Amino acid sequence: MSRILIIEDEAGIARFVELELKHEGNEVEKAADGREGLDKALSGSFDLILLDVMLPGLNGMEVLRRLRQEKDTPVIMLTARDAVMDKVAGLDAGADDYITKPFAIEELLARIRVALKKHARTEDAPTHKLEVLGVCLDEDRHEVTVQGENVELTNREFELLHTLMRNKNIVLTREKLLNEVCGYDYVGETNIIDVYVRYLRTKIDDHFGIKLIQTVRGVGYCIKES
Repeated sequence: MSRILIIEDEAGIARFVELELKHEGNEVEKAADGREGLDKALSGSFDLILLDVMLPGLNGMEVLRRLRQEKDTPVIMLTARDAVMDKVAGLDAGADDYITKPFAIEELLARIRVALKKHARTEDAPTHKLEVLGVCLDEDRHEVTVQGENVELTNREFELLHTLMRNKNIVLTREKLLNEVCGYDYVGETNIIDVYVRYLRTKIDDHFGIKLIQTVRGVGYCIKES
């Protein structure tokens, strides 16, 4: 059984999702505004949070930003917005997934299962470091250094870099990277991977004068050791 917090101001949606989650055997709490939701998220112990973006009191992005300063609880954003850059903003703020309204409850439940499993795998994974071309990724500390200098990455940027470094010398398709970084049930444009690759290149390749991430035209991306 998982403990799930729903932060949603539309009572009808919150109640519907609550009933479906309880039917699946989960324990559920609700909050109708951002400040109440943040208080519950910080003071309680939840396995996952469903967080609406447009909330009274404190919007969902600010709730997420403050939550990430203290906790890494999986968060799925709920919103009526569906533009790619809106999704990028939510994911960069630390969300684990993003689903737009109206949504099918079966899809939401599937995304919840994926997020919970992914978080459990992360907690159980063996600890080690990866290093390629002077880029060191520390899984334990969730840190990246290049030539000894710390590089600040968002959660999604870190996951993408981790996937590429873990599969060095192997060309990964955009679809494969999307599945690894966003989950197998992610529904959206694969060009979101191109956006994150561009961000990584700006922070690492361009800043340090190295060519870490290579594009394989018509296929995807890879990191080569030499």
